[in-house]
Amino acid sequence: MFQSIITTSSRCRAPIASLDCMEEFSGTTAQLDFGRSTSLGSNAGIQIRTHATTTPGLRYKNLGKSGLRVSNVGLGTWPIFSPGVSEEQAEAILRLAVDSGINLFDLSEAHSGTRAEIELGKIIQKAGWKRTSFVITTKIYWSTKSEERGLSRKHIIESVQASLQRLQLPYIDVILVHKADSMCPMEEIVRAMNYVISQGWSMYWGTARWSPVEIMEAYTNCRQFNCVTPIVEQSEYHMFCREKAELYLPEMYNKIGVGFMAWGPLSMCLGDAQSGDKLWIPKGSLKSKSQSYSWIEDEVNREDEVRRLYDKARDISNLAEKLGCNTIQLSIAWSLKHEPVQCLLLGATSPEQLHQSLQALQLLPRLSTGVMLEIERILENKPVRPPPISTLALR
Repeated sequence: MFQSIITTSSRCRAPIASLDCMEEFSGTTAQLDFGRSTSLGSNAGIQIRTHATTTPGLRYKNLGKSGLRVSNVGLGTWPIFSPGVSEEQAEAILRLAVDSGINLFDLSEAHSGTRAEIELGKIIQKAGWKRTSFVITTKIYWSTKSEERGLSRKHIIESVQASLQRLQLPYIDVILVHKADSMCPMEEIVRAMNYVISQGWSMYWGTARWSPVEIMEAYTNCRQFNCVTPIVEQSEYHMFCREKAELYLPEMYNKIGVGFMAWGPLSMCLGDAQSGDKLWIPKGSLKSKSQSYSWIEDEVNREDEVRRLYDKARDISNLAEKLGCNTIQLSIAWSLKHEPVQCLLLGATSPEQLHQSLQALQLLPRLSTGVMLEIERILENKPVRPPPISTLALR
């Protein structure tokens, strides 16, 4: 009997440890399945999987302090439904995402017009995916027509109804208010969103590109008028854009339960160094001329800033090579390593590119404290909250 117990127990596999408990994972010489490629989508032989197998490292988290469970990696549909991507290729990307365990799809009329919602609705109907198995987030405010934008009650309700018709779905999981409207009272916005949810057209609502002050104002109005509060803020976050995500959004989560959906690791533009090397430089990292009174002074500062950015990008690229991945994969893993990020949106124009991005999840256990400190040393941009100013000093 004792031998049978040993035999039975030897066949049982131990549960996979949480990545949170593997921070001090060692073995910097071990090679992961990154192919040591420095270009996304370089593996042309990748086949679309026909059976759902969750990608190693993919986790499911509550969005904000709601009960909605989403994958820690979501799929942004802006590049998928861009003009250069065919319908067949877009469908292949979405099927790969679902087979990999991704359950969140983010849409925006401002990014890809109405095509994204129409095409995604067709693909969902064709694939026959159960409505309970995926999460749809779409944005309102922007429109393809300039006179049809804003956050009036009329525009909110009409936008939601139009999105439902294009998606061919009975409801949308999360409606994100894309940018606050200074011309519309906050009370009207929160009451309209509460009406949309009470009608069953949406389950939750959130914000995108809102400041912490605007989010807090919306929350206060929701409490005052007994309306449903927002559960998530969608904002840019990567190695060169950190202040809002690391200083203020965690405070929003702890105080009012607003979670954080991030985008940005792939929002890099490819630049040429003087030596001819290709480096990834983040868009929006350079100062504009409006930030200086002197055009000559601005040009000098811009040249110095470009040089510093290239140096940092080169050091990050060298570190990624040591870890056996490329710069984009390191950027994705670095963003996911930060606890406030509950869902990170990735885009792709081919299944191969999405596969390469998802390989970054395997890098998470290797981002030990030492590696993270080395990245901080290279970036030198860790945000610090400014010291409080005494009211007596302002008098």
